[in-house]
Amino acid sequence: MKSMITRLVFTVGALVFIVPAVAAQGLPEGVTEQMITEGETIFKAAGICFTCHGQDAKGVPGLGADLTDKEWTHSDGTYEDIVATIMKGATNATGAVMPPKGGPPLTDDQVKAVAAYVWSVSNKPSK
Repeated sequence: MKSMITRLVFTVGALVFIVPAVAAQGLPEGVTEQMITEGETIFKAAGICFTCHGQDAKGVPGLGADLTDKEWTHSDGTYEDIVATIMKGATNATGAVMPPKGGPPLTDDQVKAVAAYVWSVSNKPSK
């Protein structure tokens, strides 16, 4: 019985440290894996994001930035800020314009899905 209680105390104590660490590495609030998958599909097709940012989201020189790194020009890299940037559009240093919602008539939910995908490619765990 004492051994079982010791294991229980150890397990609960470990969870106090492990659960917050896992949560800190998780998805932003309101983002799901399904959104990320949908966002990737939109990014690579109907959203035409790939035209300037490339199929791999690594950017096209003079057109669209690399979205897979941690450098942000028009955003702080948070999911919320990525959504805001896509919604309002942006102009890069060469004068290339990303119109609001990237140009196509995307719904707000589609923009949020694309932002979830963009957030995910820039926040892949290091290997």
